[in-house]
Amino acid sequence: MNITTIGLDLAKNVFQVHAVDQEGRVIVRKQLRRPIVKAFFAKLAPCLVGMEACGSAHHWARELKRLGHDVRLMPPQYVKPYVKRGKNDATDAEAICEAVTRPSMRFVPIKATEQQAVLMLHRTRDLLVRQRTMLTNAFRGHLSEFGIITATGMENISKLITIVKENKNQQIPKAAHTALRMIIGQLRDLKTRIDRLEKEIITCHRKNPESKRLATIPGIGPITASALSATITDASQFGSGRQLAAWLGLVPRQNSSGGKDRLGRITKQGDRYLRQLLVIGATSMLGVVNKRKTPDDDWVITLLQKKPPRLVTVALANKMARIAWAIMTRKETYTPREIRA
Repeated sequence: MNITTIGLDLAKNVFQVHAVDQEGRVIVRKQLRRPIVKAFFAKLAPCLVGMEACGSAHHWARELKRLGHDVRLMPPQYVKPYVKRGKNDATDAEAICEAVTRPSMRFVPIKATEQQAVLMLHRTRDLLVRQRTMLTNAFRGHLSEFGIITATGMENISKLITIVKENKNQQIPKAAHTALRMIIGQLRDLKTRIDRLEKEIITCHRKNPESKRLATIPGIGPITASALSATITDASQFGSGRQLAAWLGLVPRQNSSGGKDRLGRITKQGDRYLRQLLVIGATSMLGVVNKRKTPDDDWVITLLQKKPPRLVTVALANKMARIAWAIMTRKETYTPREIRA
């Protein structure tokens, strides 16, 4: 079989293959069960294999690369325009086969198992943090029914826990007290698990030279630095720092026409977790710029005089992403402006 290009539509058990020759003629169009996928590709001569960057895509990309194939992953939203009509596995595989040959197509670097392991720590921590937020909201809501309210923030939850434990004057009924004690136990268990995950993330951060270089940027700590180094396999795939910021969704959405530029809110595309970490880090920076007043903070202070704090926060997150791109591509550490001068 003179197969040159294959579009592989991934699934849990049934995979769809669409293979063409050099002239674009369809050679193979069939379904493969999961156990025989590797055996099918092992019989083929090395060729170009396209897949969508979805669940298990990096695993299959690594497996097929070991067999000598040139594997390329593509964002699903970039493949969708090549679907001719309808939506099924066969047309999806055909669209993937067509999209992978386009010279303007953008590809996703294949992640190593170590990178995916670190990202799994981050995803699990993020999941547990969201569960903790749900429990604290429920805890506050239940206590408000008995007139017990404190200020917002996780640091004030301990006050509510103390009130529940003491339960002076039997303010909380016995049945409600039992339910609230269960929530308290769950919160303690989640805190222990989150702390353990954060220690593991910091351990991985200390073993990664690139992550340690990223942590020298103001506003970026070990967790953000570890997430950036594990997510961005090759920073040189971005032509500039602005492209990285755009990939993270930290640039204005354009609706320009007729030579008139119309910019709106940020696009919020790309990795939501990375964008969230950068914005949180930038928010923490706003609280110290007026105290430090270093040359690097002059830009932020000037912007705060003209724009709302939230807008400045996103602008600073955009700047941090650009600095991160420079550090990852140049293999350098961050140097403050006064030292550079």
